[in-house]
Amino acid sequence: MSKTAQSVWNNCLEFIKDNIQPQAYKTWFEPIVAVKLTDNALSIQVPSKFFYEWLEEHYVKILKVSLTKELGETAKLVYIIKMENTYGNKQPFTEKIPSSNRLAVKSQDVDIPLNNKSPELKNPFVIPGIRNVKIESQLNPNYSFENFLEGDSNRLARSAGLAVAAKPGGTSFNPLLVFGGVGLGKTHLAHAIGVDIKDKYPEKTVLYISAEKFTQQYIDAVKKNNRNDFIHFYQIIDVLIIDDVQFLSGKTGTQDVFFHIFNHLHQNGKQVILTSDKAPVDMQDIEQRLLSRFKWGLSAELQNPDFETRISILKNKLYRDGVEMPEDIIEYVAKNIKSNVRELEGAIISLIAQSSFNKKEITIDLARVIVEKFVKNTKREVSIDYIQKVVSDYFQMDVDTLQSKTRKRHIVQARQLAMFFAKKFTKASLASIGSQIGKRDHATVLHACKTVDNLSSTDKQFRKYVEDITKKLSI
Repeated sequence: MSKTAQSVWNNCLEFIKDNIQPQAYKTWFEPIVAVKLTDNALSIQVPSKFFYEWLEEHYVKILKVSLTKELGETAKLVYIIKMENTYGNKQPFTEKIPSSNRLAVKSQDVDIPLNNKSPELKNPFVIPGIRNVKIESQLNPNYSFENFLEGDSNRLARSAGLAVAAKPGGTSFNPLLVFGGVGLGKTHLAHAIGVDIKDKYPEKTVLYISAEKFTQQYIDAVKKNNRNDFIHFYQIIDVLIIDDVQFLSGKTGTQDVFFHIFNHLHQNGKQVILTSDKAPVDMQDIEQRLLSRFKWGLSAELQNPDFETRISILKNKLYRDGVEMPEDIIEYVAKNIKSNVRELEGAIISLIAQSSFNKKEITIDLARVIVEKFVKNTKREVSIDYIQKVVSDYFQMDVDTLQSKTRKRHIVQARQLAMFFAKKFTKASLASIGSQIGKRDHATVLHACKTVDNLSSTDKQFRKYVEDITKKLSI
C-alpha cells in the first residue's frame, strides 16, 4: 500500500504526541496540514513564518526522528508557509523552506503587488498632535521575566510572552490570551511582557488596564457623551494589555466598544494581550464574535506549579530579599503549599516576619506552625486527582474504573459527579478537567455538569450523593 502525505504525517503525529506536553502538541502540531509527498520529501503547511521558526528552534529533533521512522534516512521535510496580510485575510502567497536549512534561498511562488495595501484609517475625531500626549503605561516594573520563573506549568505562556515582547504585533500570537486560576502569575506575566516591550521599544505606546477599570471608563465616557473620544484614545495604543477580561461577561455595551477597538488594533498590526481566569471556551455571556477574536492568536494556560518550580520560586524570593534559609525548611514549605504562587510567597514572608519580630530562629517547628495557620486560613483548592479519589471511594470503585470508557449507569454518574465537582472546586478549564478525567473533551464536561444539575433537582437519591460528596470535599 503506497504511502500518502496524510498517512505519513498522521504516523509522525502519533509519535510526537507521545513525546511532548499535550498543550504544546495542541498549539504547535494540530494546526499543521500535510500537503504532499514527493520523492521522499513531505511538505507540510504552517500558519506563519514565526510558526516555522518556532518549530525549527524547539521541535526540529523530534520532527526528524518521527519522519526518519516513516520514510528512512533520506527523508526530507519542506515547510509551506501560508502568509497573511495585516487584515487577517489569506493572500495567494506561500514560501517553501526546507527543514533545518536556515541558509537556503527562500523561493516565492507568487508575488504580492505592493500597491494593494489599504490606506491607514483616517480618524476625524483625533486631535492633531494627540500622539504627543504622554500616556502612562500603568506597568509595574517589579514584575519582570527575570522573577517569573519558568517551569512545566508555565513554559508555553512564558515563551509566548517572550516572543511577543521581542516582536509586538509581528507574531501569530495576537491576541495572546493567558488564562489560569488565582495567584498563578497571569498579571505578573502581562506586566512583564509590557515592561520588556517598553524597554526594547521606548517609542511604543503600551497601556495596562484591568477590564473592570476599562468598563468604568466606558460608562463614564457614555455619561459625558464622549464615547468617540474614548474609542479613539484606545485606537492609538500600540500594545494594549487588558487584565481579567472575563469581567466583560454580560456587559454588552463594553463588549461592543472593545470589539471595535480590538479590530482596529489587530488590523493595524498592534499587539493585544489579555488575561482571564478561564479559557475562551468556558467564558459565559461573552459575545460569540468577541470570543472568536480571542481565539485568533494563542491561548496559553498557567497551571499550578510543580514541586521543583515551587522550590525555585521560594529560593528566588529569598535571594531577592537577601534572606538565607535552610534547605529542609524551603522543601517543607514547598511540599505543603501547592495551590498557587501567591500563597507560596505569602507563607515564606510570614515565616520571615515571625522570625524577625519574635527574634526566633527559623526552624522546622516554626515553619510547621506558620504553614498550618496559613493553610487553615486560606481557602483550599482541592486537586482534580483528589476529587476523583473522593468520588471513587464514595461509590466503592477505583479511579481507573471511574475514568474508563464503560457506559454502565452508576459509573457514568460517578464520572459526571467528578467532572461537576472539578468545575465547582477548581479553576481548571473544562478542557483540562476532561483530559484529566478519562481523556474526555470540554463538551463532555459541560454535558456532565448540566446532567448533575438536572438530576439534583429531580432525583432525591442523586441529590444526597451531591450533598455527601460536597461535605467530604469541604472538610
